[in-house]
Amino acid sequence: MTEESTPRPSHTTIAAGMVIAGSVMVVVTVGEQIAGINSLETRRSVEEFLATSPGTGLDAPQALLLLRTALMVVAGCATAAAILGYHVLKRNRSARLGLTFLAVPLFFGGLATGGFLTSLVAASALLLWVGPSRAWLDRTPLPERTSPFAQPRETPTWPPPPPVPPRDDVPPPHTGTFGAPQPPPPPPPPTPERRPVALVWACALTWGFCGLAAALMAASLTLLAADPSLVWVEIERQNPGLLADSQLARDDLLRSLYVVLGVFITWAVLAMVLGVLAYRRNRAGRIGLVVSAGAAGGLCLVASFGSGLLLVPALACVATVMLLARADVRAWFAARPPLP
Repeated sequence: MTEESTPRPSHTTIAAGMVIAGSVMVVVTVGEQIAGINSLETRRSVEEFLATSPGTGLDAPQALLLLRTALMVVAGCATAAAILGYHVLKRNRSARLGLTFLAVPLFFGGLATGGFLTSLVAASALLLWVGPSRAWLDRTPLPERTSPFAQPRETPTWPPPPPVPPRDDVPPPHTGTFGAPQPPPPPPPPTPERRPVALVWACALTWGFCGLAAALMAASLTLLAADPSLVWVEIERQNPGLLADSQLARDDLLRSLYVVLGVFITWAVLAMVLGVLAYRRNRAGRIGLVVSAGAAGGLCLVASFGSGLLLVPALACVATVMLLARADVRAWFAARPPLP
């Protein structure tokens, strides 16, 4: 039995299944919490917490903004963890490493969502580094199971008989059909050399939506730097009295907008670079593009509770992940020599 045909241990299946199921439940839970974050009950709970913890230096609007950001980060990490858990079932060691890195923000960011589900996902990710899961993913021999009730083997008390020497006058046994030549071995499976159409579509979706998102956010950043008053007019139009009630400093809000726009522009450009690497038959580029599309899809899905227009990029991200997970795309990346 070769190392590629070694059956997956049940330990790995259970751990990866808990990662996938727990991550999906985290995304659903976070979506419900973000939908009700502006409710009176949530605001009252935040105000009571700030009243009992005066050393935080935050007011209610700032705490709600921080809570919303933490929930969106947790949703993105949970979406990426679910995708990586699926790739762990395909015996991908890089996916296990990515899950280990995501376990840290999931555990600490999950304190805003109750902590149980995120702790379950983080603990399941760590289980992939121990026992038969580690041996199976590292492609090393699996440890043999020993039963505590197994009886020790009895050693013989007499020496074994000497081996019988081979005889030269006995012909070797005949193999195969009498008088017929042996059939030739089957030819090896052909190596796919053409770039799969699914990969081309996945890269096209990535470049199109990420290029559009980067252009829109760059235009917003330029407009914000040229005339910040337009931002206050738009906020006042969508939420009348929000700035007056929140008592949030405009300079702090402006700096936060600069940081958020810069982060999303960098993310969009990085996703486009990963698309180029995947198009060039780079395995790390494909894995990175799957993780990036999964995280972006989770964020857009959560944010679509406030704006239904964001369902379009969310569906594009889901389509990208599904296209990159097709069997023909995986087989093309498994055939190593890169195309020009």
